[in-house]
Amino acid sequence: MGIVMDEGALTEFMAREFPQTADDFVIEEVSEMAIRVRMPVAERHLRPGGTVSGPSMFALADVSVYLAVLAMIGPKALAVTTNCSIDFMRRPAAGVDMICECRLLKLGRVLAVGECLLYSEGVQAPVARASMTYSIPPDR
Repeated sequence: MGIVMDEGALTEFMAREFPQTADDFVIEEVSEMAIRVRMPVAERHLRPGGTVSGPSMFALADVSVYLAVLAMIGPKALAVTTNCSIDFMRRPAAGVDMICECRLLKLGRVLAVGECLLYSEGVQAPVARASMTYSIPPDR
């Protein structure tokens, strides 16, 4: 299949199509059917108690699968999440960025299935695991 959009192309796409959130994510590496995305953790990502919130971790996983799909098929802004399941396994480390290691398990004509492991930077054990399905819009 091959990579259609690299880190630079995906970063430009996010800045153009999602300017409201593009700065929340840093695309570190794109490879065949996989991506690594960083979320620089800021005060807005925290919940009471000073830990990264579940919605922030969902956003990191969701954006990572979205970008992994686009890396393989090109800029289709209307690809959408159709299913998500997240297991929150341990408390994220305080004061460090979150890292998402994402791989696509299936990339079909209509659906893509991805799996993500979310880590606190510098910690080996994953904080959360997410499974997501995306619907890919038809070519017109």
